[in-house]
Amino acid sequence: MAATRAPVRVAPHQRLYVNIDHVATLREARRGAEPDPIAAARVCEDAGADGITAHLREDRRHIQDRDVDAHAAAVRTPFNLEMAATEEMLGIALRLRPHQVTLVPERRTEITTEGGLDVLRDPSALRAALNHLRAAGIRSSLFIDADSRMIDGSVAVGADAVEFHTGRYAHAPADPAPLAALDAGAAHAARLGLAVHAGHGLTLDNVRPVAAIPEIEELNIGHHLVSQAIFHGLDAVVRGMRAAMTDARAGIGR
Repeated sequence: MAATRAPVRVAPHQRLYVNIDHVATLREARRGAEPDPIAAARVCEDAGADGITAHLREDRRHIQDRDVDAHAAAVRTPFNLEMAATEEMLGIALRLRPHQVTLVPERRTEITTEGGLDVLRDPSALRAALNHLRAAGIRSSLFIDADSRMIDGSVAVGADAVEFHTGRYAHAPADPAPLAALDAGAAHAARLGLAVHAGHGLTLDNVRPVAAIPEIEELNIGHHLVSQAIFHGLDAVVRGMRAAMTDARAGIGR
């Protein structure tokens, strides 16, 4: 970690958004009615989650249209809709008007999101999508790698926030390079006026170093919480994650 950084914007309370996609994955294994992602969202909120995230994929592999409709109406905390920057998804977002939309890359052949959005590939289209969201009063975030070019590009297209893909760190937490990139990227993004979020592959075992990065205001965590809920219950694992993040945050500046 960097020894000094100025200015440092420390979020007094780091938000935990719980991604409930894999509750729907289990339900879709039988195309039935349970487990119910809406019920799971309520448990997460009661356990201390600051928001709920759901990714409506183009192939509808887990979350369905009825789920995002229900979430937009039922969640008591802010709802973050993850989606690809397509005309279909933009129309859904503009109809539902969630608190936040996070634009993510998406390939139908991937098992999970494998990397960050390339904001330099078609900035005009991305800027137009973000303008539509802003006009509707929807906060925007771009799911990117912690790369200065992507951070600068996110500012150029008018994003409100960036969410760093933490998969490289999660796959090799003992390697100092991925964490250093997240740390430097967070400082750079905050200096440019972006809100900084992070997520992907974070667990109770590896979350603390990321949670301790001062500028990161929000973590999005899903698969680990849903998988551990099988053994320990969803309420307990969300409370455990919330406690781990708070503990890591308390160490900033010591």
